[in-house]
Amino acid sequence: MKKLIFTALSLSSFVFAQNITYKIDGKEYEGYYKSPSKDAPLVYMVHDWDGITDYEIKRADMLNELGYAVFAVDLYGKGIRPTALEDKKAMTKSLYENRTEMRKRLDVGLEEAKKLGANTQNAVGMGYCFGGSSILEFARSGKDLKAFIPFHGNLATPTGQDYKNTKGKVVVFHGTADVVVPMSEFSDLAVELEKTEIEHEMITYSKAPHAFSVFGSKSYREDADKKSWKRFTEVLEETLK
Repeated sequence: MKKLIFTALSLSSFVFAQNITYKIDGKEYEGYYKSPSKDAPLVYMVHDWDGITDYEIKRADMLNELGYAVFAVDLYGKGIRPTALEDKKAMTKSLYENRTEMRKRLDVGLEEAKKLGANTQNAVGMGYCFGGSSILEFARSGKDLKAFIPFHGNLATPTGQDYKNTKGKVVVFHGTADVVVPMSEFSDLAVELEKTEIEHEMITYSKAPHAFSVFGSKSYREDADKKSWKRFTEVLEETLK
């Protein structure tokens, strides 16, 4: 990945940037920001359990081509990009067990995006797997985004939490062959969102396992990936005016 780059456009305050370093409680974090235009609607992205990798950057590039700015928030810390299974589990576990800290890192990341000129008033949040779980945490926190969109994320609501403060709609993409996040979590969430009167849309894809959208992985399913991406981009068009 390239170092931090700023490109100012003439007569414009627009800033194009990559690899944004910022601090939380004295610790450095490194997000990724890219925008195609000054006032582009924002997609606030949360990474999978291995941190910000080429996968998130590829998705950001795809969104840029459609006219959306992307800020990929770093929930782990600068340079922390686990590759071993046990390290990935340890990193996610540390935040699943400390939801206050997870929310803080999500909050600060969004503020960093705003500092860069990102249009946080016209924004949605989304994430993959661990990132999908995290974006639902953001939804329950009451953050003022227009939609919260998990791809194959953990859908269980932690004990003591609910969606009563959620401000945006919830759109879920899930695989019916997911054995990590069973369909019982999917149905429980649907019932909870309906009971709480949160606008929602929840779609499942047959034969799609956990992480079905991750290019090049054993779990990748092209049909589910293309269908979910198509609906995702439609949701963006409908939501971000």
